[in-house]
Order: sequence, then structure tokens, then C-alpha cells
Amino acid sequence: MSLSLADIKKELKATDPAGLPEIISRYEFDERASVQKELESARKRYDKYIKELDRLETMAQYEEKYSEYEYICGIDEVGRGPLAGPVVAGAVILPRGARIPYINDSKQLSEAKREELYDVIMDQAVSVGIGQASCERIDEINILNATYEAMREAISKLDPKPGLLLNDAVTIPGVDIRQIPIIKGDAKSMSIAAASIIAKVTRDRIMVEYDSVYPGYGFASNKGYGAAAHIEALKTLGPTPIHRRSFIGNFI
Repeated sequence: MSLSLADIKKELKATDPAGLPEIISRYEFDERASVQKELESARKRYDKYIKELDRLETMAQYEEKYSEYEYICGIDEVGRGPLAGPVVAGAVILPRGARIPYINDSKQLSEAKREELYDVIMDQAVSVGIGQASCERIDEINILNATYEAMREAISKLDPKPGLLLNDAVTIPGVDIRQIPIIKGDAKSMSIAAASIIAKVTRDRIMVEYDSVYPGYGFASNKGYGAAAHIEALKTLGPTPIHRRSFIGNFI
């Protein structure tokens, strides 16, 4: 007796993409048009999965190129451009051969997908380090040096110590570990992409908390960036203690 369409749809939905070919082959001779429609959707889902596996291999190119290092760390930062809040750096060592589906530059992901991947990275990573530089520190030593400081703090929290750093574009001064700067590295290296997600989610959560402390600026939505509503609030309400004085001179 044939399964109902509802049961087949339920089975396909519950199946991991890697297992779809087996399910598709089981029902490929079912003559019901509705079933064939569901199988076609499953084939497209599987094709998308295969493309994602291919993309992940490209994302792992640098980790594979330098595989003689036991521990490779990806480094990235978030928050160099906002008018308020800290700059946050992430440092992530992934297990050798790791492949995390849908990992990418954090800017290319939805908030929901970043949150989902954050949990996966934190669960799978060998080690994660997070560093911050406050708005006061940014004003004191400038944003670039504050970014380097946050990155060094993130690296210092790693255990074990990495043998190689894959950095998003920069070379960090004051670090005694070999560094490979990669332009647009958060879209080319799985480790850097992981670091960008950790940094982005961490900073976004900080800014959401600040929204309740300093209402009226929309920190929960704009995360401290120069959105029109944020600039208008800055002009109307004045700066908060978390605003970067060196960034807001044109608005107050």
C-alpha cells in the first residue's frame, strides 16, 4: 500500500540532505503527479546541498594549504565603523578538516543564521577567544590600534596556542605567531568566517543590551552604526557614554 502524500512529504522534510537520494529512489516510480512534484523539490534541495559542499571545499582552501600546522586560528573584527559601542574581535580554532555548512562572511548571513551558526561554532571549535576595545579606548588610541588591541586580546584567550593566524586583510603588530593576511578573508576562509560570526553576534548582543540602558538611539536595530534615526537622536538627545567622541564631531 502506497504511503499518502502527507507521509511522503513528512519523510522528505525530516531527511538530512545527504540522505535524500535514497528517499527519492524509493518513490521515483510513484505515478502520482503530487508525489513527483515533491520529489522534484527534493532533487533541487539535494543539488543545492551538493553546491554548498563544493563551496565549503573552497572555503577550506587556506586551512588545507597550511595543514602542516596543528592549530590554525581565524581572526576577524566587527565594529570599526559605528558611532557607538566597542570594537569586537573573534579568534577561532576549528578542528582539522572541519566543514560547517552555510558558514560565510557574517555580513552575508541573516541574523537568525548567524545565531544558529554561532552555537554550532561554539560547540565544534577547539578554542574561541573574544576581545574588545571600548569607545574610550578607541578615542584614546584610534580605531585601528584599538582593533589590533582587541585582536591580541582574543588571541591571548586561546588554548591551545595556534601555530598560524589567518587574518582578514590585516597584519597584527605585536604578535609572535605567523600571520597570513587574506583580502576578503571572511568570504574565503572557514576559520575567518567563523571568527567574523562570533565577533558579530557578540557585538550585536552587547548593543541590544545597551539599547535598554540608553533608549532612544535604536541601538538594538542599528547596532551603533550611523543610521538616519541614530544620527537624529544623537543631535536631539546628545551623546551617551558609549558614543565614540572621535567619530561624532560632525553630528553634535
